[in-house]
Amino acid sequence: MFSLFIFASSAEPVVDFCVADFNYPVGPAGYPCKNSAKVTADDFVYSGLSVAGNMSNVFKLGLSSAIDLTFPALNGLGIGMIRADIGVGGVVPLHSHRVSEIIYVVDGTVTAGFMGSDNKAYYKTVKKGDVMVVPPSLYHFSVNVGNTPATLIASWNSANPGIHTVTTSIAANNLPTDVIQKTTLLDATQIEKLKKMFGGK
Repeated sequence: MFSLFIFASSAEPVVDFCVADFNYPVGPAGYPCKNSAKVTADDFVYSGLSVAGNMSNVFKLGLSSAIDLTFPALNGLGIGMIRADIGVGGVVPLHSHRVSEIIYVVDGTVTAGFMGSDNKAYYKTVKKGDVMVVPPSLYHFSVNVGNTPATLIASWNSANPGIHTVTTSIAANNLPTDVIQKTTLLDATQIEKLKKMFGGK
């Protein structure tokens, strides 16, 4: 005679959804849940990716994201999306996330790729309909090499993947120029130029 006990895994959800409640601070597991009695169908629909982003910047890049901060219904679901509109000659600058990313080319032609931890570059020119995957934490980029604007849609396995952009990490901070020069081997004049462009001190 024996008894069979079945325990629910701690990874299994205990609620259907958890629309973010921004009245409370975010924690390691995301935001607290909005009262489900106040949740409506509108909470699960987001139109922020329907229009092109503003490309009038140094990178000729417009971004529109669907993450927990912009689309609260994603809170706790482990998914997120972004739309990238890249002008002719524009770029998605070298950056990284803490999660994996999959990129779909909606329109245009771009050279996209990433660098492995051994510094080997994996890159390819991709066009409309192509998909590329980027492993987590690796630096990656896209360059519009076509004659028309390009549009990419990317998805992450996180509702808030975080972003670490090389250029702004160097130039949008208050680290002294001489320290940046010593730690990156960049020329001081170039560092000062970038700091003026990106608001560093």
